[in-house]
Amino acid sequence: MSPVRRCSRTACSQPAVFTLTYVYADSTAVLGPLATYAEPHCYDLCAEHAERLTAPRGWEVVRLPTDSATPSTDDLEALANAVREAARPAPSGGTEPVGQGVEVGRRGHLRVLRSAQPQRDR
Repeated sequence: MSPVRRCSRTACSQPAVFTLTYVYADSTAVLGPLATYAEPHCYDLCAEHAERLTAPRGWEVVRLPTDSATPSTDDLEALANAVREAARPAPSGGTEPVGQGVEVGRRGHLRVLRSAQPQRDR
């Protein structure tokens, strides 16, 4: 089986580049970039069939922009920075609450805490 998805139209063997979805409640046909996964109620279309697409009378066709499908270098750099920031170890000291509970058990990385009794001055 080829990893390239083909146009859903009968007898068309062109590679799919768009996905068509019908929103029956709104009488709308939505044509957007090729979906990541093939969905049961969506139709993959080649460029030619997507260009010639018409909807039934009374329906609206919404064509989503496809030129922004490729992330820009700024987007990729921002994503890389966010991943680096999330991967940094948490600063030690003062980040864990102190004196708010007593550890009574552990299971893996989870701890069972019981509320500490408040200390009263005598």
